[in-house]
Amino acid sequence: MAPSPDSGTPGREDRLAGRIGYRFDDPTLLDQAMAHRSWCAEQEGRTSNERLEFLGDAVLGLVVADYTYRNHPELSDGLMSKVRASVVNTKVLAEVALDLGVAELLRLGRGEDLSGGRAKDSILADATEAVIGAVYLDGGLAEAERLVLSLLKGRIASAVGEPGESDHKSRLQEQTVRGGRGVPRYEVEGFGPDHARRYLATVYVAGQRLGTGEGRSKKDAEQAAAQAAGGSLVVERGGGDA
Repeated sequence: MAPSPDSGTPGREDRLAGRIGYRFDDPTLLDQAMAHRSWCAEQEGRTSNERLEFLGDAVLGLVVADYTYRNHPELSDGLMSKVRASVVNTKVLAEVALDLGVAELLRLGRGEDLSGGRAKDSILADATEAVIGAVYLDGGLAEAERLVLSLLKGRIASAVGEPGESDHKSRLQEQTVRGGRGVPRYEVEGFGPDHARRYLATVYVAGQRLGTGEGRSKKDAEQAAAQAAGGSLVVERGGGDA
């Protein structure tokens, strides 16, 4: 059974601090990193993790870009962008959150919890970025950099080996054009407050809706939708469809 929205305790969050290898001078920052806006709406005076997530997103992008730039001088700016996109995305950050056991610590509103919020990639990814933001505020850039690289250095290395792996839009277009179905068309809509804006993209091929995806930018959402659509095409081919 999933823990209740307010079941987080200092002892359990100490375990999370141990998993990331950092001791907070201000433990309330880690507590805040676990507070989803749905829980704060039910708890008067509590601050959500949205501002920490915003900060952590910026720190994460900087650390990955800086590390890639310094350690891989052979990569062009375009390939560095692809490496960053392979690492700094909702799916990867949600996987990191699961590895750290973040799901059990999240403070979610009752409705969000009952609807499966602890398994939602977007919520888990935002929590990961909030933890990075909390470490940055508490220990500075050096500690935040250490944390990011301890979590993602292996994934960066894999992305450098295959920097085009994350370009799902290009691969989908190659598939559909080669198959005579034309160029994919994307429809994107935004939702959420301005400081935590998210986007939902839907991709259509030859008038058929093939996939949807969500992200913190229109580009991320389109890439996620293209990835889902690529999977749909694989299923179609496997089933013998033309």
